[in-house]
Amino acid sequence: MAKNGTVVPAAQFTGSGGVGATIADQVRDEDVLRLFADGSTVVLQGVHRTWEPVGDLAARLHRELGHPVQVNAYITPPQSQGFSAHYDTHDVFVLQIAGHKHWQVHEPVSSLPDTAWNTVADEVAARACEAPIVEATLTPGDCLYLPRGFIHSAAALGGTSIHLTFGIHAVTEGQIVAAMLEQVQNGDWRESMPVGWDPTDGTEYLAPILERLRLRIDQVDLDAVGRDLRHRQASQQRPEPLSPVAQADAAAHLQPHHVVRLRRFWDVELTDTDLRLPNGRTVTLSRADLSAVRSLMTGHPVRVQDLACDPATIAGLLREGVLVIETDQ
Repeated sequence: MAKNGTVVPAAQFTGSGGVGATIADQVRDEDVLRLFADGSTVVLQGVHRTWEPVGDLAARLHRELGHPVQVNAYITPPQSQGFSAHYDTHDVFVLQIAGHKHWQVHEPVSSLPDTAWNTVADEVAARACEAPIVEATLTPGDCLYLPRGFIHSAAALGGTSIHLTFGIHAVTEGQIVAAMLEQVQNGDWRESMPVGWDPTDGTEYLAPILERLRLRIDQVDLDAVGRDLRHRQASQQRPEPLSPVAQADAAAHLQPHHVVRLRRFWDVELTDTDLRLPNGRTVTLSRADLSAVRSLMTGHPVRVQDLACDPATIAGLLREGVLVIETDQ
């Protein structure tokens, strides 16, 4: 929760869950009510993890944009402001859901901001005193794009305002360089420097290592780097949710008429006879089942009886969360 640019300490609206609960920071609804009525904004972090329609949209945006997406919800009481002028280090799409909210947007204080806005709070405050480059009131259905670094603030008008922010956490060149360097560092660099070596004598001691480093960089396996980056991105975005109990029951009682399909946004990779999952697990398939699994990898629903595949393999993929039962039959 936040009010007038200040984050409300969690202790003001959380406490013990009571008997049988070992978690000491359960949200107390009566305290949220009191603070909200007094002008505090309710912030729901990571709505894409708990509300399937929002999670589905976030995952689709991730696929289309190539960058991980998170979604927060902001519920602001009438005539109130949760956060003062600030900027984000990631791009943001604001989607107004209910009510009206008045926005002011100012030019950035840095062209590529990669540090939190409070590290340059004075510059941000000074820029926020200037005339805004965008001033608009969003109504339900309106969308506002805020590139990273653009300073912004907003206040609810009239009634309660609800909006979603889609945070686009752009992959940077620096992250790609870091992934490449990880592969370079996996080489044989364990030799100790000689006794009495002088770190300031670059020609004798550092230059040979630099030359070896250049050779290792030239040998970087870009396909392997790409797979590593893809795996990291897949682990950052939530896949289609499933019901563990219903899924286990479906696997145990699989019928020929059941329709199965690939779980959406669960970025599995088929290499030879191995199916590599984003959670680090690997499923080894028989060659007789490869054709059927490849057809499932397209994402199209298929009846179990139409798959030239051992039903036990399908049941196993259901238990691994690779496949789901298509309920819209």
